[in-house]
Amino acid sequence: MLFLILSIICSVTVGVLFKFARRYSVSPIQIVAWNYVFALVLCYFFFSPDLTNLGTSAPWAIYIPIGILLPSIFLFLAASIKQVGIVKTDAAQRLSLFIPILAAWLLFNEDFNILKITAFLIGFPALLLILAKPSEKTENKWIYPAVVLLGFGIIDILFKQIALYTSLPYTTSLFVVFGIALSIMIGTVLYHVIVTKTPLQLKNIIFGGLVGVFNFGNILFYLKAHKAFAENPSTVFAGMNMGVIVIGSLVGIFVFKEKLTKMNYAGLFLALIAIVLIVLSQTVKLQ
Repeated sequence: MLFLILSIICSVTVGVLFKFARRYSVSPIQIVAWNYVFALVLCYFFFSPDLTNLGTSAPWAIYIPIGILLPSIFLFLAASIKQVGIVKTDAAQRLSLFIPILAAWLLFNEDFNILKITAFLIGFPALLLILAKPSEKTENKWIYPAVVLLGFGIIDILFKQIALYTSLPYTTSLFVVFGIALSIMIGTVLYHVIVTKTPLQLKNIIFGGLVGVFNFGNILFYLKAHKAFAENPSTVFAGMNMGVIVIGSLVGIFVFKEKLTKMNYAGLFLALIAIVLIVLSQTVKLQ
């Protein structure tokens, strides 16, 4: 259980760091770039990936899209936290789990039971209620958490496809994907440094390093939690998603004083119910 709690804390801390970073006029692009530098180093140190067997056996057609999507969605994550807050962004990210489940049904012909159908019927209005804002300040800010939801959902689908390639360890694939993401961000940072004259600053390295450490910690402890609960993975699945929504909401409300409407609270409650139903659907056989 300790690993699961640590994974939840690390996940929420990433959002908290982006929230704090706003106060220091930082560059989100540089933060995301340095995040992958630190995550890549930690990945190599802890997982010791074997890169000798990559060659033609590696699923590059999946690696490259993930490597491009990861930093792109990370930047939208930072923008979403800035525009709508931690509570709504964390909820949107966790509700992205419905996208791979929907893909499993439509693309891979996975059976849908009554619990999954009910979860979807609850999940969609939950998302609408979570993202609902007072009419005078909409300004289309909902687009940021919406992209986060869609992006993380697609990334989850692609990572699940990578997991099917048993010829390569999952941690090796993770290292390669981080490497591609870093390459993309190095090019982006160089463009901003050379063309827009944005200077490299120490504060971006510090925030980027912290984000990278906690981003990697989230992955490391999540994998360890799955090993600890190998016979009951639904415990990890439920604990992670519900834990991030609950803890993220508490931090947003009490630490950053984010204001939520009654509709938002109702949406968070429905989101938790939907996640519970999804977990139950994995363990209860109903047709």
